[in-house]
Amino acid sequence: MKKKYSIYMLFALIVMAFACKKLETGFLSDTIRYKDRIINAKRGMPLTLSDRINADGSTPPFTFKMLNLRNKATGAPAPAEFTKQYEILVFKPGMTFNPETDVTVDLLNAKREKVVKAPMEFNEVSGQIAFNRASANLPLGEYEFDLEVTNSWGTKFYPAFAQINVIEPSVDDVFEVTYQASNGSTDAEVFTAMKAPVITCKKVGNDGARVILKITDKNGKAFNPKAGAVIKRGDRPTFETHAKFNPVTSTEDALICDYEVAPFPLVKYITPTTDWGYLIYYRIPKAFINIDGMPNQNANPAFGFRVKMEGTYEVEVKLMDATVK
Repeated sequence: MKKKYSIYMLFALIVMAFACKKLETGFLSDTIRYKDRIINAKRGMPLTLSDRINADGSTPPFTFKMLNLRNKATGAPAPAEFTKQYEILVFKPGMTFNPETDVTVDLLNAKREKVVKAPMEFNEVSGQIAFNRASANLPLGEYEFDLEVTNSWGTKFYPAFAQINVIEPSVDDVFEVTYQASNGSTDAEVFTAMKAPVITCKKVGNDGARVILKITDKNGKAFNPKAGAVIKRGDRPTFETHAKFNPVTSTEDALICDYEVAPFPLVKYITPTTDWGYLIYYRIPKAFINIDGMPNQNANPAFGFRVKMEGTYEVEVKLMDATVK
């Protein structure tokens, strides 16, 4: 009888121990992470987004907090530019650009507004980091931060969680070629394919929003738009098709377009019958050009590109099988 009583007492003690122990709810992983621990902030780009934080099976929802953003090398707090508010120009909610109707700067500005934002924003729900145009003000350098995560399980601290590198955008970041081709044509409009032109871009200044377009021969000598060596081709899209805010200026070696808003072109040019994309067409009359193997023919370069941020850029379209006459 005594032995049976002892068994009952032991069972009761076990039940009481389980009843008194706090049951954990949820799960919070030790290996929460970004896909890539290094996040590149390209200064001045319209929008740069990091990946979401991978919660590694942890129980949602989460609250993420960025803590102790600092210079990686010195440990000093990140400079004030990260949290300072800057004025940037954005499209109003629900407003979109229409190249056919938004033909003046005033009409464009009616769709835009100035907002005040910090260059960097941290999303406490997803952990994504967003950088906007105001990031042009951020000092170059390598920075790191700690992370605090809270969910139904509780709170954990993750030291040196990720690194932010503030870098200058490369040419590939700000310039994209979408199409390049060319052909020769006779007076009877019989066309023969030429070599595809080579299109390059270099940034020559941070101010404004300007493209200086040079169409050159295989030796790099520019055709002269001011003298009529670069002309429109029928009703096909040209520079000003994509941005009518300012007249295109012709100089002795370039066509100059002040495009006002990036990316440029901002949207594809689409008519009721044709999707022209970002295409630009010009003609070089036969009086101004010698095409290899095609005497007395016009040249018809067709090309497309996009400039993804404001600044002044020189774009060269080099015809690889032609020379200036």
